[in-house]
Amino acid sequence: MAEHNFDVVILGGGSGGYAAALRSAQLGLSVALIERDKLGGTCLHRGCIPTKALLHSAEVADVTREAASYGVQASLQGIDMPAVNKYRDGIIDRLFKGLTGLVGSKQITVVSGEGRMVGQKSISVNGDTYTGKNLVLATGSFSKTLPGLDIAGRVITSDQALQLDFVPEKAIVLGGGVIGVEFASIWKSFGCDVTIIEGLPTLVPNEDPAVSKALERAYRKRGINFKTGVKFSGVQQSATGVIVSLENGESFDAELLLVAVGRGPNTAGFGYEENGVKMDRGYVLTNERLETSISGVYAAGDIVPGLQLAHRGFQQGIFIAEEIAGLKPVAIDELGIPKVTYCEPEIASVGLSEPKAAEMYGAENISVYEYNLGGNGKSQILGTAGFIKLIRRNNGPVIGIHMIGSRVGEQVGEAQLIVNWEAFPEEVASLVHAHPTQNEALGEAHLALAGKPLHAHA
Repeated sequence: MAEHNFDVVILGGGSGGYAAALRSAQLGLSVALIERDKLGGTCLHRGCIPTKALLHSAEVADVTREAASYGVQASLQGIDMPAVNKYRDGIIDRLFKGLTGLVGSKQITVVSGEGRMVGQKSISVNGDTYTGKNLVLATGSFSKTLPGLDIAGRVITSDQALQLDFVPEKAIVLGGGVIGVEFASIWKSFGCDVTIIEGLPTLVPNEDPAVSKALERAYRKRGINFKTGVKFSGVQQSATGVIVSLENGESFDAELLLVAVGRGPNTAGFGYEENGVKMDRGYVLTNERLETSISGVYAAGDIVPGLQLAHRGFQQGIFIAEEIAGLKPVAIDELGIPKVTYCEPEIASVGLSEPKAAEMYGAENISVYEYNLGGNGKSQILGTAGFIKLIRRNNGPVIGIHMIGSRVGEQVGEAQLIVNWEAFPEEVASLVHAHPTQNEALGEAHLALAGKPLHAHA
């Protein structure tokens, strides 16, 4: 058994872990990065990137179906899933090679193998011990299921859904959150009959209620079925399909059941709690500096309570490296983290929803405006409906931006600057937004909220 000592030892090579490694190396710290699978983690190999590749193939399928409305003669002959998967895997492979090359070009010791915490700042891997002056825990998350619902056969999670080499004729999606509505969108575009089951009253329940209602309208128009406000009871499998039962007595049959009820923190079996790390329901507890209950031990990404987003993990990894180096970075504001759901239509948001803003400041102290994309030239060209919703404190800054429509995720960059820099609508209204772009819809919304609407009734 060999002993290895570093300034920083990182357990987990996903978004948070490799970001912490790269920034630590930039700052002149010696780094060991431990990963049992592939650098890039869930996001690159089983999450963000592969699902968005499938969503782009789905968009191509939809545009092909509608080609005649654009004056183009084309017809959709079918979906070749092996070819779709080859396209997806090519993207993953190129990004993976780029990432491994980048990490390899730095002074980072990459350790392959299963790591386990064996001391307050030590990780055991393949019989060797890696001890850091500082330790970063970044072991990611896993696809959850419900108690008593086994993942096997025709009951699958997103991990298995990404490996399918066929398009199911009929599928049930259990969960109407981000993962559920994205897979429902993909499969419907590929020609599958989809039904979403969501126990809460609306789809995408963590979004602003206006956005949830708009997505439900869009899904009805697309022919995506959904049942909300009703609980799952059980599932029976056969050689050819599944029958899903709900607590209200209804049942649905399909070829597959996709369980998309969220992701849980991947912390079991790593020795965290045994070595003094305080935890709650599997999550690692930290302060605002992302330091755990043990001095010099930090945590990043999905194992830390809060939004489970790759870009949150990236930023937390960078923050931790700078904190270790003594740069005293500004604490990350969770409310200022942008969110995007890549279904069709897309959803993007940052800041407070209208109910949260009313709860925090009082309904009488906020103003709300919705700019309909029907007045936006580029949205009309794309053939998308939707809106941009702004929430401001009266005589104060914009505190929430919520968008729905094709490709609106690309507008969340300016949206997060507006919210995080506490911009007033009048300040954004004075900026020139290029025409004809969807981005100018963001400018139009702020013009209206500032009291000087142009292409809008307000």
